[in-house]
Parts: sequence; structure tokens; C-alpha cells
Amino acid sequence: MALIDRFFTRAVKRGQLTVLRDGGASRTFGTPDPDLKPVSLRFGPGAERQILRDPSLGAAEAFMDGKLTLEEGEILDLLMLMTENNRWEEGRTALDPKPIQRLVGKAAHWLGRRNMARSAKRNVAHHYDLSATLYDLFLDKDRQYSCAYFTDPSNSLEQAQADKKAHIVAKLAIQPGMKVLDIGCGWGGMALYIHEKTGAEVLGITLSEEQLKVARERAVAAGVADKVKFELIDYRALSGQFDRIVSVGMFEHVGTPQYRTFFAKVRALLTPEGVMLLHTIGRAGAPGYTDAFTLKYIFPGGYIPALSEIAQGYEGMKMFATDIEVLRLHYAYTLKAWYERTVAARNEIVALYDERFYRMWTFYLAGCFVSFWNGGLVNYQLQFSRSRHALPITRDYMAQAEEALREDDAVPQLRRA
Repeated sequence: MALIDRFFTRAVKRGQLTVLRDGGASRTFGTPDPDLKPVSLRFGPGAERQILRDPSLGAAEAFMDGKLTLEEGEILDLLMLMTENNRWEEGRTALDPKPIQRLVGKAAHWLGRRNMARSAKRNVAHHYDLSATLYDLFLDKDRQYSCAYFTDPSNSLEQAQADKKAHIVAKLAIQPGMKVLDIGCGWGGMALYIHEKTGAEVLGITLSEEQLKVARERAVAAGVADKVKFELIDYRALSGQFDRIVSVGMFEHVGTPQYRTFFAKVRALLTPEGVMLLHTIGRAGAPGYTDAFTLKYIFPGGYIPALSEIAQGYEGMKMFATDIEVLRLHYAYTLKAWYERTVAARNEIVALYDERFYRMWTFYLAGCFVSFWNGGLVNYQLQFSRSRHALPITRDYMAQAEEALREDDAVPQLRRA
């Protein structure tokens, strides 16, 4: 029996996987399951050896290069089949990397996570300076490239992203006349939303030249460029003080050696009564390392932290952790929507880049989806305050402000909060 067949025998119990090989040979693993689509895959020359050498990167590159093709089902179906049989909370280890692969992965992670200022801009550009057309094809109209907030799983992506902004801004308890900093502002959607709903002055900072260009254009088009400003600057080089700080989807690029630098800078940038909201992908379990595919093709220098690592970053900084929320499935619903939009835009993406890029992008989105649906990833929203008196002593104000924001009657409600 081939080594890879032994792996499939252990890894696939529910659902049915058929492996096709040159010459007409085939083998089926698992048993039919109505909740899992059957998948048939074909290995081209060299694909099995490539996967056995490095299952994570090897499978991704074999798929990208057309050496692993799907004759029944699509890449999301294959990854769902594999991960449904090896869910994080069940503690199974069939998909865990071998010791030598873990060692190599940890070494690459250690080198990549030392995200000093000289490499941060380059790492950001690798992903966020891709064609604006690509992001328009799969994101919502406001280009929110982070976890949406689904008050109902059936909500549209646009609704969920609008609700995400309301959910976050409600926690910030922004008052009239305040100054707000958005660290890692993306294409400006959150900063513009904050000003629109609260009247606060906002500074958004980014390391992506493409995002900066779009954000500034949007502020001008909205007639608020004097109140909502955007700068190309590393947070470490910023000065001044702000009443509120928000950071959404940026912390994953900070790097664990820089966590204490990050929180020390946040504290220095906050006024004595200042409040900060951090929204980040996180690990539900212990610290780990970034897989080889993500490190090489998607987010060089990126790392998803465990809650314990975040805590080590802010402990001793004399800031109160005033609220912690864990969003378990919201990013899975978000990624499913992004994946479906990407598949629907296949022809446009291939024309924009090529077939290999399209396969890479679908593998990335499908892999992220199953990591939230079956794996050990979640989203954390952590609120911090320099003062024990800056915020109400119960969470009731959050729900009240959030409801008001959704009704587009935010300012009076936020004042009462």
C-alpha cells in the first residue's frame, strides 16, 4: 500500500474520497455521508512525492501547478472532507505535521515573525498591493477585508460587514469631539464609518500604498478629507495622543517579538482616559507557527497569536483589559462568501493574473474557511482602557449603541452611553 493511501485510510472515515491514478487505477476511502460531498481527485506525475515531502505546502503547490486535479467536487469540498474527519476540538492528529516538518515550520516562523520596521512594509505590500480589481471581485462594496459580524448566518456579506463596523464602534464609546486612530486602516472604510456615525476626527495609518491611495480618494469623494485623514506610516513612528484607537485585522502582521512594542506604543498614544479596540484572528489553543503555504504565498511575516501570547504583550503595561469577546464562526461565514464570489469571478481573475494564481487564491480562502469551521482558529475582540473609569461598568452600553448605529441614529445614543 502506498504511503499516501495509508494516510487517507487513517484520515478519511466520514465521507468518500476517490483517488485516481494514471493507468486507470483508483481507490476509494471512507463511507458516504449526506453531510459531506464526495470528492474524486487525480494525482499527476510527482504529486504524491511532493505531498509526502511536505503535506501542507506540497498539496497546495500540487493543486496550484495542476498536478492535483479534482474530477468530482472542488478544493473546498476536499478540504472540508479532510478537516471534518479531524476537527480541532476532537483532538485527532491525522493531519498534524510530522516532527521534522514541525521543526522546519517553527524555524521558518521564527525567522519570519521578527517583523521589524524594515520588513513590515514589504510584507504588507506582498498581499495588500495586489490589483484593486481583485479585491473588488470578492469583497463587499466597502472593501472590508476582515471578519464580518453575522447576527444571522443567512445575512448578506454587505449586511454582516456593516454590522461588524457597528459592533466595533459601539464598544469604543466614542463621544463628540474625540480624536480616533485607526491602525492598519485598509481602504478606509472603518475610519469613514466612524466619522459618519460619530463626527469624530479620524487618522488612518497603513503601510500599503495602494490602500492609502484608495482611502484618500474616498475621503475626498465624501467631502471629509479635512476630518478623516490617511497617512503611510508605521505605527511605531507615530506621535501624538488619541481618545480612541481601533485596529482591525492588522495585529496578525505585528510579529510576537513586537507585541510588547505594539502595546507600549498604544498606551503612549492613548490619552489618560483613552480606550482601544483590537480585532484579530487568534488561536483557540496554544501558540503555534504559520504554515509554509501561508508564509510563502499569502502573508510573509504573518502570525496568528494565541490569547496567551496577546496577554503577554500587554501584561505590565498598566492598561485594563476591559472586555474580551471570542467570535467562533463569524469568519467562517465571511470566508465562505469570499470563496463563492471568487469562484464566480474565475474568468476575470484568470484574465487579471493566470490560472495558477486563481488556484492559489481559492486554496487560500478554502483553507482559511475550514480552519475556522473545523480547525483551531477564532477571532478575538479585546478592549483596553488606561482608566478604570473611562467606560460604563456593565456591557449594556455596547448593545444600546450598537442598536442605535444599526438604526443610523448613532450620535444621541452614543452621547447617552
